[in-house]
Amino acid sequence: MSQRHSLVGTGLYSTYEAARLLRLDVRNVRRWLKGSSRKTKNGLSITPPLWPLQYCDDEEIGGRHVLGFKDLMELRVVARLLEQGVALQTVRAAIQLAREQMGPYPLQSRRFLSDGKRIFMDIVGIDGQPSRLLDVQARQLVLDSVIRPSLFDGVEFDADGNSRRWFPVPNERVVVLDPARCFGEPILTRTNVSTETLFLSHRAEGGNTDFVARIWRVTPDEVMAAVAYEERLAAA
Repeated sequence: MSQRHSLVGTGLYSTYEAARLLRLDVRNVRRWLKGSSRKTKNGLSITPPLWPLQYCDDEEIGGRHVLGFKDLMELRVVARLLEQGVALQTVRAAIQLAREQMGPYPLQSRRFLSDGKRIFMDIVGIDGQPSRLLDVQARQLVLDSVIRPSLFDGVEFDADGNSRRWFPVPNERVVVLDPARCFGEPILTRTNVSTETLFLSHRAEGGNTDFVARIWRVTPDEVMAAVAYEERLAAA
């Protein structure tokens, strides 16, 4: 049934913006989140989305494939698993099983660090589920190398174990994506000034860091952290 969601505290991202923030190919993101179809000799083969998006049943934006913060964090983990060599079919099966056992948006949950290993152990070995996790005999060691605390580097959890906010540069924590602030766009942790605003101001002022810092009431170090973050996104 269609409904209207409150967008306060839940984050709001276009497919393109989600791909940019996670430094992913937007075509892959669309395929994972919208599904795809292709013609085969047996007819049309349809691949469904990896999961229903946070706003999928919203009467105003549900059809636009807009992501919420939970979707963004799920997508981040999917990308990390694929980077580690886990096959997409295995990731898809893991998401389906995890949703059954852990509820919606299981990958963004701290619980996935413990239960995720068991879920993958349940999946590997199922007929028709190829996975590079089976390339070695020490299956558990491989699982430990894939599903480990670093999978959630920079992610801060709430009391229920759900992703609350994300520091994309974990060792600095100057920049944060917090769905409770500015719809989850990248901002300075200490203020609500967006990194994009500081980056554009810095460029417009010819790289005058001190001047930009004075305009926006931030420190020069914060300006440079924002600039470095935006440049890293642009270079992806």
